[in-house]
Amino acid sequence: MSGVTGIWERLRQALTGGRRPPLDPGRTDLVVVVSSFDDAESCSGALERGAATAPHWIDTDEAVLRHHLELPGDAVDRAAELAGQDGYTKAAPVQVPADGRIGLVLQRVQILDAMHCAQEKSRMAGLAQRLGGTSTGWDALQPDSAAD
Repeated sequence: MSGVTGIWERLRQALTGGRRPPLDPGRTDLVVVVSSFDDAESCSGALERGAATAPHWIDTDEAVLRHHLELPGDAVDRAAELAGQDGYTKAAPVQVPADGRIGLVLQRVQILDAMHCAQEKSRMAGLAQRLGGTSTGWDALQPDSAAD
């Protein structure tokens, strides 16, 4: 059966010029392939760990990069609006019971590398700080390669 799949994949690549369709962040087979909730950990270190452990981060494939923020309730919409200018969308906010802040996850699809990850991590930390909150970390999702 994999030979038939290979034929269809080669045909699709020939018809699309080798381009894959954009990654749909709503796919049900997405799994966390790398994450970092430690401010001291570099993005390059986290990505190396993600490539070395299962499920593996694949550096040539798109990923859903998600930033986790904790914000005052009245800042959630503004954060989503500002991040939306850079292609981020928000997931449903979740109440964080410790101090009454709202947990917000902002996500976008992109090819993930250490430099861009570090830039986005810094950008989200600045955004959260300007709005009276904090950025608690980030993670990235890709289709579960073990399912293939």
